[in-house]
Amino acid sequence: MKQVTKVHYHSVSKNLDVYFDDHSEVIFSAEFLRVHSPSAEVQGHGSESMKLVLNKQAVGIKTITPVGHYALRLEFDDGHNSGLFSWQYFAKLQAEQTSLWDTYLERVKQHENNKDSVPIKFVP
Repeated sequence: MKQVTKVHYHSVSKNLDVYFDDHSEVIFSAEFLRVHSPSAEVQGHGSESMKLVLNKQAVGIKTITPVGHYALRLEFDDGHNSGLFSWQYFAKLQAEQTSLWDTYLERVKQHENNKDSVPIKFVP
């Protein structure tokens, strides 16, 4: 399993650089990390589906706290701090970053297209 060796947060660009022990690295926007938080609040509880988190384009990371030798707790400036980003989860995000982001953008687009529609129910 890949291990995270270093992280560096850029407060102006709101990007988090994550470095792994296999010498790979990845850049995550704070928005990407916020909308893909591993917390149950975002991922859903039990069999619930993943929640669609909207309007996080300006979110930043307020604090980064190590949790043991296996994860980071990211506290976002919108108050969200309940997800633990494990090394394994960072590696998954690295491997699937493009598809996860594309899926998220499609979900946002569908939400925007449907938000003004009102179902009509006719009762005889």
